Amino acid sequence: MIARTLMPLLAAAAITAAPADARRLDPAKAEDALAIMQKTICSTKEGETVIHWWKGGMFSRVEGEKDRKLFDLQGMNIRQCQNLKDPKRGPGFRAVSREIMLHLDPETGKIMDRWTNPWTGEDLEVIHVANDPVNMRNPMFAYRADGTPMTADLTVMRGRAFRTGNTPLFYENPLGGEFQEWVGGKYHAQEMGADFFYADDLFDSTRSMPEHHSLSWTRLSGWLPWMKMGDRNGVIYTATVGGRTDSLDKLPEPMRTILKERYPQYLAPPPLDDTRPNETSWEVFKKRKGAKGETK
Repeated sequence: MIARTLMPLLAAAAITAAPADARRLDPAKAEDALAIMQKTICSTKEGETVIHWWKGGMFSRVEGEKDRKLFDLQGMNIRQCQNLKDPKRGPGFRAVSREIMLHLDPETGKIMDRWTNPWTGEDLEVIHVANDPVNMRNPMFAYRADGTPMTADLTVMRGRAFRTGNTPLFYENPLGGEFQEWVGGKYHAQEMGADFFYADDLFDSTRSMPEHHSLSWTRLSGWLPWMKMGDRNGVIYTATVGGRTDSLDKLPEPMRTILKERYPQYLAPPPLDDTRPNETSWEVFKKRKGAKGETK
């Protein structure tokens, strides 16, 4: 930033010259594609903390009635990457992270710890998303297991680079019982995300991570378990936007304060060698309610 300010005033080559190793990463080359993808997820500098945040709303959709806005949302994921090397697959990386999402009152913007279910009238505890860890299940390498080179899953248009991803989820609900295959009760959801960058920024080999990164995240699923909706008809969906920030102090309120007061462990990512199984909101709910003996 200082150099940019001085450039109109000074002609010294030391100020205007690019670093000796500066070049544009090529998405068609395996190792460059890996570096690009690593930068979209975290940082090519091992152990550098990366913070993603998002905000938006959660809505209900029930057949025969108008959609309702249930909550405002604020979310944050804090992560870091470990750099790896495989003799056959080349360089690689793995990301480790923790994730928070708060449910806020749409009228006041304050955190909601109790919620009156508008369909049943029951007063319920709100269980905010606090998943630790949320790690990459498998490392990513420059070459796939079959030896083919990886590619950067990006679209470049008019100086912008963006990528989209869909994650269909359909697996055994951890709240189900031994006859789940007979009676149903699978967890069924779809998560859809998009990331947006400036191509020159993302493809700059001298940057460990992009200076500008915007994102969107949407999700469609059944009712959350703490809503106590059973098999009632309907779904919920979320719509959020956000980006990357370089400091926890730049997170919006009430996220910034809630992190420090309730979730201090989320002020830093998990250790690089974290091997714990990933935690889902359903498993958190089961542990929380099970510990209190609240099964009904």
